[in-house]
Amino acid sequence: MSRDFVTVVSGLPRSGTSMLMRMLEAGGIAALTDGQREADADNPRGYFELEAVKALPADSAWIADAAGKAVKAISALLEKLPDGHEYRVVFLDREIAEVLASQRRMLERRGEPTSRVSDEAMASMFGKHVASVLDRVRRRSGFRVMVLRHAEVLESPQLAARRLDEFLGGGLDVAEMAAAVDASLWRQRAGASAPARNG
Repeated sequence: MSRDFVTVVSGLPRSGTSMLMRMLEAGGIAALTDGQREADADNPRGYFELEAVKALPADSAWIADAAGKAVKAISALLEKLPDGHEYRVVFLDREIAEVLASQRRMLERRGEPTSRVSDEAMASMFGKHVASVLDRVRRRSGFRVMVLRHAEVLESPQLAARRLDEFLGGGLDVAEMAAAVDASLWRQRAGASAPARNG
């Protein structure tokens, strides 16, 4: 099936966007990546990133090759996508507490300092950011947006796969998309105990 739009997978960092990219690739949509960021302990099945996306809006030449493919762009970059193209944005919404715990664990694993801002303050900032970004993107011509809950994907992969297939025009391999979900990687869950943080 021909898809003349760019499929954009987005969300906060550590919200499960790599999982969603893996699902789409399994379902039949080619992932636009460069392989520069290799799999590691935090994303053992790969990051599916395209480094050029980070250069938006200064450099958007890669979009010419993006129609019919899926590309990952964190929420802060969504508004930097240029006009003149058709986009279908799949935004992965994960519990903020899980996002923060996952981000903190990744930084600790790398020996990097974690934020001294309280979880409550970070959650408020992230919540406002997501609401603002989604509101503005939905108002833009050429953009269609579907919000998919992270927990829904992991708890009901078949349902999530069917929703994705419908949103993206049909013709995807729903069974393969569902099979690509690895619930064992849901390592930071809301309500689970998280490591103590400094500050």
